Amino acid sequence: MTDSWATFGADLHLEPLGTGLRSGLMEALREAVRTGRLAPGTRLPSSRALAADLGIARNTVADAYAELVAEGWLTARQGSGTRVAQRSAPRRAEPVAARTRPARPRTGHNLKAGSPDVSSFPRTAWLRAARKALTAAPDEAFGYGDARGRPELRTVLAEYLARSRGVHADPERIVICSGFVHGLTLLGAVLRRRRVRDLAVESYGLDLHRDLLTGTGLRTPRLAVDHLGARTGELAAMRGTGAVLLTPAHQFPTGVPLHPDRRAAAVDWARATGGLILEDDYDGEFRYDRQPVGVLQGLDPERVVYLGTASKSLAPGLRLGWMVLPRGLVEEVVAVKGASDWMTGTVEQLTLAEFIASGAYDRHVRSMRLRYRRRRDQLVAALADHAPDIEVSGIAAGLHAVLELPAGTERSVIQAAAFQGLALEGLSRYRHPDAPAGRDALVIGYGSPSESAWAGALDALCRALP
Repeated sequence: MTDSWATFGADLHLEPLGTGLRSGLMEALREAVRTGRLAPGTRLPSSRALAADLGIARNTVADAYAELVAEGWLTARQGSGTRVAQRSAPRRAEPVAARTRPARPRTGHNLKAGSPDVSSFPRTAWLRAARKALTAAPDEAFGYGDARGRPELRTVLAEYLARSRGVHADPERIVICSGFVHGLTLLGAVLRRRRVRDLAVESYGLDLHRDLLTGTGLRTPRLAVDHLGARTGELAAMRGTGAVLLTPAHQFPTGVPLHPDRRAAAVDWARATGGLILEDDYDGEFRYDRQPVGVLQGLDPERVVYLGTASKSLAPGLRLGWMVLPRGLVEEVVAVKGASDWMTGTVEQLTLAEFIASGAYDRHVRSMRLRYRRRRDQLVAALADHAPDIEVSGIAAGLHAVLELPAGTERSVIQAAAFQGLALEGLSRYRHPDAPAGRDALVIGYGSPSESAWAGALDALCRALP
């Protein structure tokens, strides 16, 4: 039987041969080195971290490391950890046709933005909440229900969002959806029904969101972004724009918060024109240098749609999100949702409701906030040691950071990282097609690696930087 475990960015397939797990781990590591998935110089996770990831005894990992050091596959030095040994690659005869194809670097680590550390999903607590929720669930919960979502979840969300994010929430104004993309698609369809032609988007953001809005028939003119966030004062001059999509707490991806004057300007524009603000609060719970700033929706709940999800705080695979809507928009959104998919999974909704009500959600968010803050601090410290000219811009928040690069180096750094087995994305990846060329920078998603993968990913990043 083969067990597949994802460790430090590489999938290791462990065959319990010979002496069992130790020999399986040793063979998996040898194969990873042999095939190039673990490049020479790569720092391996500590025996404690890898043992925790694999669910095996620490001594098993320590013994495997020691034997591989003795065999020459790994090296171990005090203060430097365990690394893949520098070895000359054997010369191999290859068919001519194979040599004509360009070599493709292998990816062992991923620092792309957009994902949390899914290895830290609270499985035990989630299972406990699911059991309790299913035991208490009424029979009607498993039938065709309210398109807005289960009342249990909408009720606890209203309390939680008001307490943690300053959202003006009412269970009757909350609609549960399958993540932010689903909610945005529903809102795009409603806006087109209202004959809105243009929905402004920030000049840096996800092309996926622009494409979804375009698919509903909306145009997506750009709203410039600078060090104070989106230039919302320019909305008044954007004729035909009936809505705007903003990330005010932590602009994605530049990492700056929306300045208070610009928050007020956005709300003033919406009130004066009857426009609508779509607030994407994708990582608002994760701020490290101060308490999180309250949401824009609190300034005018009738002109702002608040959108949040469990994708960053728990895991994107749950497919759970929510919209807090102006009163006049609820029936329209429910009508569009009911016409397409009617409802989101009941079991997941009931489980999340219990998870929040029990306090497990708050505990998990606090734990992850400490973990991500520590990773960001380690990133900043590593840059100070290895690349002191590289500045980290944006506020201390969220699951990503922006690294400012010398002009003209973004592409070459990404290529260098790829040959270190590291997947990265530059700031230009997120630029609106109509926006002028901007600065060179990297968008580093420090949230996505597992605990055991983080040190190796950070090492690879430092080696790739100019």
